[in-house]
Amino acid sequence: MTDELKGRVALLTGSSGGIGKAIGYRLADEVADLCLSYGRHADDAEAVGAYARELGRRVTVVAADMSDPKAPAELVAHANDELGQVDMLIANAGAADIKGWQNIDLAAWNATLAVNLTAPFLLAQQVLPPMIERRFGRILFISSVAAFTGGVVGAHYAASKAGLHGLMHHLAPRVAADGVTVNSLAPALVGGTKMFPADLETGTPPIPIPVGRIGRPDEMADMAIAMLRNGYLTDKVITVDGGILPR
Repeated sequence: MTDELKGRVALLTGSSGGIGKAIGYRLADEVADLCLSYGRHADDAEAVGAYARELGRRVTVVAADMSDPKAPAELVAHANDELGQVDMLIANAGAADIKGWQNIDLAAWNATLAVNLTAPFLLAQQVLPPMIERRFGRILFISSVAAFTGGVVGAHYAASKAGLHGLMHHLAPRVAADGVTVNSLAPALVGGTKMFPADLETGTPPIPIPVGRIGRPDEMADMAIAMLRNGYLTDKVITVDGGILPR
């Protein structure tokens, strides 16, 4: 552990999911104060909050419907009121409605993009000005290898995650000189999540994985923390996928 994240305020969306919980626990270990938002499964988010409080961190746990376009501004305002200005945004909340392209209607398309792409943009729009003013900030979008491969969830999901990469590429060079980094972490086939709840040892992945197993949430959290610590890493998509996508 280093002091880079000590005392920082982190806003983590999707904190009740497998990857979100793992990132939340690691942020608490890094001595960060936490605003943990969740859409469902409040108990899981509260468990992360309880762990962080035991370590002496300041914590607020709040429900937020990220499909609501008003939610990002309200969530950032809540974090600012409870903890102070947000230093790190980890946009992890995601929607994954498994459908073939023939069965994706406009409602399903719009709902997926609202959570996976529009909400991260609106959150970034809220947190960036004070980050620039303070000359420190970290934005990490949790994307997916589906942005490169099309994935197995659906066209709406793949398009939303590819959109995150475009958003990152636009934002990162415009704020880099202000001490703000913008990156994306792109996992694939991670066990113990609401998207893929298979057992980590016996779960059967839908596509071959060179390392021979599905990933673990803590492995995604390891990379997320490394990316948040690093002030020289920006405008990058880091894939953590067991070797599925060689790049």
